Amino acid sequence: MTDAQETAAESALRTAGGAPPDDGVAAAEAPIPLLEPREGVPPVIATQEALDEATAAFARGRGPVAVDAERASGYRYGQRAYLVQLRRAGAGTALIDPVGCPDLSGLGEALAGAEWILHAATQDLPCLREIGMLPSRLFDTELAGRLAGFPRVGLGAMVESVLGYALEKGHSAVDWSTRPLPDPWLRYAALDVELLIDLRDALEKELDRQGKLEWARQEFDAIASAPPPQPRKDPWRRTSGMHKVRRRRQMAVVRELWTARDKVAQRRDVSPGKVLGDGAIVEAALAMPANVHALTGLPGFGHRMGRRQLEHWQAAVDRAKALPDAELPQPGQPLNGPPPPRSWADKDPAAAARLSAARAAVSALAEELGLPQENLITPDTVRRVCWEPPAEPTPEAVRTALASHGARPWQIDQVAPLLTRALTAKP
Repeated sequence: MTDAQETAAESALRTAGGAPPDDGVAAAEAPIPLLEPREGVPPVIATQEALDEATAAFARGRGPVAVDAERASGYRYGQRAYLVQLRRAGAGTALIDPVGCPDLSGLGEALAGAEWILHAATQDLPCLREIGMLPSRLFDTELAGRLAGFPRVGLGAMVESVLGYALEKGHSAVDWSTRPLPDPWLRYAALDVELLIDLRDALEKELDRQGKLEWARQEFDAIASAPPPQPRKDPWRRTSGMHKVRRRRQMAVVRELWTARDKVAQRRDVSPGKVLGDGAIVEAALAMPANVHALTGLPGFGHRMGRRQLEHWQAAVDRAKALPDAELPQPGQPLNGPPPPRSWADKDPAAAARLSAARAAVSALAEELGLPQENLITPDTVRRVCWEPPAEPTPEAVRTALASHGARPWQIDQVAPLLTRALTAKP
């Protein structure tokens, strides 16, 4: 960054952290459009030979490495990466095609000792893990922005407010499985990692100024060390509009249609929504069509669908109709934890009073610290501790309970005293 940009960054950071801007300098100036990467757009790496050269160059590089990945959400089945972007001092920028180079474990090993900088790391880590890339240390610039109190934490907003540049974000939702990738898309992808290292450095300074740098490090370590998420149980229950479906037989129709759609989408490698919309699944469940003719009259099916497709969906409906009652899905999902808070007042008024006091205290503390409540402590953790508090809610017992639910040390230090008061207060 230039001296002027550093001044703008410092002023913006002070404003985000709650301190008044210094003389109103440069933060209000129009951002500078970022149109081209410093060294131009590099060629896409799609062969093992080119990947080996890039791996060697990044291994020789120095300092942290900026990492980003582009997926084809809404176009393809699953969340695999279709482009990986990296930048490191001494190595420049690399654009890697995971279709041509599906195994990046060698590159991941070469960067094992480096800190990886990602924006919204939890979004990209699953697809990076699939191709052999997983950091041992990371810095998440989106999460850093949340902890520092920025009201807008998208990459474009952060780069603009902290570094004084305007990123063009018009290609974020395109079909990245397209081959060859158009030049404007590649330019956009290269720019996404162009300033991540500068952004990281500025945010580290601001977190340190606010006394939150150790908090951020604990959060980053938790993300880097987290195991892969478990497969979601009964994913069909997340069908949009599911709240309209009340009867168990109708729920079985949703399950059968969702499963049939998922198999077709996986086979075709397309987004499930492009095969059959959630709205159509729910309409079929509510109507329980007797035959293909009746199915054709429902929204989302219609005459544009081929006869063979309609018969496929009707067969799924018929399978649900034929199930014995014992095999029908149960309403709702098995609870893993406390019941919904709206029912606490009836089920356990004392627990409802504890939760109300705890929520008010967490909200006030989050506002005082200048960060979102969910980053101070997850709402689920607060609910669990309030629903089943320690038998003797001493400060140490509350700290142990928070730790058992995954709270980090900094969160425990901040939240344990107020939760102890909420658990011991009389209604």
